[in-house]
Amino acid sequence: MTNTEHKEQDMTTKAAEALYEAQHVHFYEGRRAAIFNPSAKSITELPIIYGFNNGGPRYFLDAVLIAEDGTYLGGHRCSSEAYMPSDLGILEGTREDRHEEFRTHYPDGYRMEFVSFEDATKHPGLQEALKLYAAKKEKEKEKEKEKEKEVK
Repeated sequence: MTNTEHKEQDMTTKAAEALYEAQHVHFYEGRRAAIFNPSAKSITELPIIYGFNNGGPRYFLDAVLIAEDGTYLGGHRCSSEAYMPSDLGILEGTREDRHEEFRTHYPDGYRMEFVSFEDATKHPGLQEALKLYAAKKEKEKEKEKEKEKEVK
């Protein structure tokens, strides 16, 4: 089912949904944001990988990962923003599979940061990463147009 076909429906009882979310939040409470720092640099020198809530319909929120250099590093659908930090690998000890890709992108180290939906539009670092992403996409489109011209 695509997002445009999605009709809001309850996935479980409201009480069970609230209980599961509370248990999840409690389980991860107090975990730091993940840091990969093989060269023991100052933490502030490490580039940031942002995870953020890009919105969406209920139960289908768009969780996105973007490097501060504007590189898209993945995404996930979540039923609640509360699940995003662990599902995206923002928190220490979560989603080792994602961190393999992060270490490939930033082999000298990185730090993770989660930005809520409420804060996303006013977060300067995330906004700069999104501008860089848009610029990369525009460059890719220009290259495609050039290739098409060459073929003709």
